Amino acid sequence: MTITSKRDVSLVIPVYNEEKNLPVLYQELIAAADTLRGSYEIIFVDDGSTDGSFPALREIQAGDPRVKIIRLRKNFGQTAALSAGFDRARGGIIITLDADLQNDPADVPLLVAKIEEGYDIVSGWRIRRKDKFVSRRLPSKVANAIISKVTKVKLHDYGCTLKAFRRDVVKHIKLYGEMHRFIPAIASTMGIAIAEVPVNHRRRVHGKSKYNLSKSIRVVLDLLTVKFLLSYSTRPLQIFGLFGLIAGFIGGIMGGILSYQRLILKQSIANRPLLLLSVLLIVIGIQFITMGLLGEIMVRTYHESVEKPIYVIRDVIDSDSDEKI
Repeated sequence: MTITSKRDVSLVIPVYNEEKNLPVLYQELIAAADTLRGSYEIIFVDDGSTDGSFPALREIQAGDPRVKIIRLRKNFGQTAALSAGFDRARGGIIITLDADLQNDPADVPLLVAKIEEGYDIVSGWRIRRKDKFVSRRLPSKVANAIISKVTKVKLHDYGCTLKAFRRDVVKHIKLYGEMHRFIPAIASTMGIAIAEVPVNHRRRVHGKSKYNLSKSIRVVLDLLTVKFLLSYSTRPLQIFGLFGLIAGFIGGIMGGILSYQRLILKQSIANRPLLLLSVLLIVIGIQFITMGLLGEIMVRTYHESVEKPIYVIRDVIDSDSDEKI
């Protein structure tokens, strides 16, 4: 393994109300990570837990200097928690997994080995999911097919948190909304190599699932954002301008025909619905082109502006330093 930082591997685990799962998860993580070559660190990101998760993490960290805790001020969501972990990770390879014990830490060496083959991102594929078919597996299959079709990055399981990344890939990616599941698609614009490997999936024993229908809706909306970012993030005028030219052209043709009928054929067009439609299309066309131009300005402003994080940290507990924020 090529060492690119102080740690070879960083394990990033977002935690939200998983008190009973944490002791078992920690033991399984240690057992798996100890088989890796080189050093490692374990980063737990407490995403505003309201149960005893933080005291449990504090107890774990007190006995192991390889454990770091990042505690967010409130529940910002899994995307923000992972982003916080990425920002603090020092490993050349970053592994992410859920804290609910459904992802199997024993698969971590498998992902690391695949990264060492030369891949930049390795995504887990839960072939035998232990979730309900109608409420979880069926919607997931449909969503994965749609995401693969839209983004043109074909993966069987975008929703699997168990993934491995090269640090130099994720450090250039800023995450918002529910976009953590789209990291392979977003990173594909950098010309990276992506692999997918089958991983074990287990039933949830303790705690409650954080998945609900509202997340599915947010994922669909974020997919539209990702598609725009992949295709037109640096050239918004090409998409908005295209719609504007089409609308303006159709409105102009209709307006020309109506003008011919009024000026040459002397027909009345005052009560013609097409007159209002032609004016509306021309106005819409101008608005779309204006939006495209404004988008071009915003894109340039974005790329030149100071980056702003999407999370607020309460404190960072690290054996290497007693940092307080």
